[in-house]
Amino acid sequence: MSYICDNEENNTMNWEQLLSTKRFGMESYHDEKTHDRTEYQRDYDRLIFSSPFRRLQNKTQVFPLPGSIFVHNRLTHSLEVSSVGRSLGEIVGRELRRRYPDSPAHFEEIASIVSAACLAHDLGNPPFGHSGEQAISTFFSEGKGKSLQAQIEKEGSRWSDFTCFEGNANALRLLIHQFRGRREGGFALTYSTIASIVKYPFSSELSGGKNKFGFFASEESDYSTIAGDLGIATVNEQPLKFARFPLVFLVEAADDICYQVMDIEDAHKLHLVTTEKAIELFLNFFDEPRKERRMQTLARVSDVNEQIAYLRASVIGELVNECVDVFLENEHLLLSGEFEGSLIKRISSKTKEAYAECSQFAVSSIYRSKEVLDVEIAGYRIIGFLLEKFIDAALTPNHAYSRILLDRIPEQYETAASSLYGKIQAMVDYVSGMTDVYALDLYRKITGMGLPAI
Repeated sequence: MSYICDNEENNTMNWEQLLSTKRFGMESYHDEKTHDRTEYQRDYDRLIFSSPFRRLQNKTQVFPLPGSIFVHNRLTHSLEVSSVGRSLGEIVGRELRRRYPDSPAHFEEIASIVSAACLAHDLGNPPFGHSGEQAISTFFSEGKGKSLQAQIEKEGSRWSDFTCFEGNANALRLLIHQFRGRREGGFALTYSTIASIVKYPFSSELSGGKNKFGFFASEESDYSTIAGDLGIATVNEQPLKFARFPLVFLVEAADDICYQVMDIEDAHKLHLVTTEKAIELFLNFFDEPRKERRMQTLARVSDVNEQIAYLRASVIGELVNECVDVFLENEHLLLSGEFEGSLIKRISSKTKEAYAECSQFAVSSIYRSKEVLDVEIAGYRIIGFLLEKFIDAALTPNHAYSRILLDRIPEQYETAASSLYGKIQAMVDYVSGMTDVYALDLYRKITGMGLPAI
């Protein structure tokens, strides 16, 4: 199969335009200095040294934050996703350079773009694991926040941004919104890194009631600017929908790989999965000759955790190679915006069956475990309570109790926004940015269950 790097004649995206070093919020700034780091590596460093990234260490991934047994939190998950994303990007970048040796596109930097985007992909997720998103959504769709719907719609704002709250859209907001006192452009990342995290590049109006969309109404215009500059095709004008940025597929694949595989390893450490079952699930990814070779290696390792870690690494390597193959085989569809689904859904049948078995087992035996459900129950209660109290305070700022609560909120959040949408969004910004520990501590203080030490 032949590939054409310059796809303008086919009205599709092209790599030269897609791989841009332009920085959001700094478009007019001309940097004449030379840097030892590339622009994309600077994105990575800027993210890893940021406060929102550090806060991920106290946000639940799936299992409760560790006691005597260490399991993944959002921080360690993001670091591992970034590592896998770098591997995916390196292989893809090398192959694209081989295909298009004379192209000025920054193929060698795809690994840096993908690894940086992987660091940022969970920045917008609220506390208490994946149930945090649902807790925010249901506060507005089923809880006390529902009473605000008529007022939001009357002012012409988008109610579905709240009832379908999405961590991915919130990550985009965190990266590009100019919070009070902060610099223009938010993190001022390159356009390519920003576009690489937008898994669902469309408005909440197209989410179908699900927690899957790419940008709030407040960031829609900004993302349109980024998409237009990168040459990303517009699929629908109203409600707005774009084609996916091609590197999003690599970021998504890295997340898919780590999510399922690492959850099995964590569940094994917590004794929710037997050693025999974990080994069985991982060995299913390999044909008989390769399975036999891995069994021989296991026989030489007596430490059980080391056995599982070895198989986990083997599975990750297998999935990386298969996802790269799918990406490269479908490059023309990715550039035309016609590729449907995720890379992981197009891998070979045997690997896909093994991955599906891990997913089914995780849903039935891990995600519904008592430990995970307890976090979800607490998250619903704490997040709902905090949203109720702080939104009430924003709507009644002159009340004595409201003033106390509002004084508790950092100045970067625009609690006195001119619109009701803006006031609510400021409170969602505040609550969603909390760590599990901070949210629980604040909940206890507001309810009087806990007091500062005197």
